Amino acid sequence: MARLPRLTLPGYPHHIIQRGNNRQAIFSSAADYQMLLALLDENTQKFGVALHAYVLMSNHFHLLATPGTAEGLPQMMQAVGRRYVRYFNDSQGRSGTLWEGRYRSTLIETDRYLLACMAYIDLNPVRAGLVGEAKDYPWSSHGHYAGLRSDRMVTPHPLFWTLGNTPFAREAAYAELVHQGITPAQQHALTQSALSGWALGGEDFVAELQKRTERRLQKNLPGRPASQPKED
Repeated sequence: MARLPRLTLPGYPHHIIQRGNNRQAIFSSAADYQMLLALLDENTQKFGVALHAYVLMSNHFHLLATPGTAEGLPQMMQAVGRRYVRYFNDSQGRSGTLWEGRYRSTLIETDRYLLACMAYIDLNPVRAGLVGEAKDYPWSSHGHYAGLRSDRMVTPHPLFWTLGNTPFAREAAYAELVHQGITPAQQHALTQSALSGWALGGEDFVAELQKRTERRLQKNLPGRPASQPKED
């Protein structure tokens, strides 16, 4: 079966996953994490992509971002991916591929899933058993939203500002949202939609989105069910 073209539309939040080949480590030191963050900072600005949230795990990373143009996100990911592979291969004395093919991504409905996706991203290290709380993990945007540090490359989505009238109120509300966590159904939906490329949202959202693209947005219900990708 032909591979679906990647779904990318400007002005919508996209959940993005990039994994290491065969789930191999893509970082070997703190300097590696810092390099990828520097590349994200540089290229989100260069290609007009608003980065709302991120987490860098040992063998993959997640982003939540809104591109300003149709080409911005793929151009940004290509630039980051290529330059990081060159850096990593040179520093490790290795050659060849680092990534598990192309990055995975999809659009998500803001009102239903944006804050849940942010919490999902922040809680990756907790689910992996790396830390007890999201605030203790250094390689994510959680610290920025919880008021623990300032991260210049993070652009809060307008929905975040509705959490409170003051910075302290927003930080406290967001920290509590992450503390409460997300449901297993939300976690599954966020993972599967990004890995499969199907749009994530309600019927009205998908119907309105379909007017903007000829690319199919949801899998057909009849027929043999598709195989289920492994979750992160």
